[in-house]
Amino acid sequence: MRILFIGDVVGRSGRAIVIERLPGLITDWKLDFVVVNGENAAAGFGITAKICAEFHQAGIDCITTGNHAWDQRDIIPYISQDKRLLRPVNFPPSTPGWGVNLFETARGQKIVVINAMCRLFMDALDCPFRGVDAELAKYQLGRTANFILVDVHGEATSEKQSMGHHCDGRVSAVLGSHSHVPTADSWVLPGGTAYQTDVGMCGDYDSVIGMKKEGAVQRFIRKMPGERLAPAEGEGTLCGAIVESDDKSGLARSVTPVRIGGRLPPA
Repeated sequence: MRILFIGDVVGRSGRAIVIERLPGLITDWKLDFVVVNGENAAAGFGITAKICAEFHQAGIDCITTGNHAWDQRDIIPYISQDKRLLRPVNFPPSTPGWGVNLFETARGQKIVVINAMCRLFMDALDCPFRGVDAELAKYQLGRTANFILVDVHGEATSEKQSMGHHCDGRVSAVLGSHSHVPTADSWVLPGGTAYQTDVGMCGDYDSVIGMKKEGAVQRFIRKMPGERLAPAEGEGTLCGAIVESDDKSGLARSVTPVRIGGRLPPA
């Protein structure tokens, strides 16, 4: 199987390059399934029902989120209607929506996506490791699921790497989101799980993590709140990672970074 995971989409420029380029990539790369983290897609803060529909129409099979999941209020009633839109699995049990879902491809392959959010330098949530373990008790790679992906949404590289090793051999891939900067550590762990600490964002990299750089820089220099941060509007880069897995075992054969368009060197 060949799965594409696309990192955090930030604002209009991020949406534009994903929607423009993805249909061709699905065909050219013969992708079986596409997941995107969409929690910054609406002007940098949250996601809307309209954007979800645009993503689905472009070929995205599953949308994950994170700490900005609820920034757009209209998503609260919508998330309970769309099982292709996930929020972190370790949110409190009464939270609307789902943190995991089982999907089926056109070829009948079963894919499990788990959306987990870290706790270091993040919101106080339930333990992401226990949350992921609870879901992995329901699905067995190579038997009840052909592919299992964990989107680990977090700030600290150590916590993300710990999740990768914790899940090694039990899932196909642990791929990081949230920090908006692609890391250079994509590899297949000893147990057969594809891993990358952060696949990067989709947006304008002439920015501070996707936001207009002038206002963001001044916040650090002056240590005072300024104008509301807004997404940078230059040419976007599509960042993500492709995982190829063994159809029988579900374990990863390879993980390859993806960088298309914009200012970063292509990959």
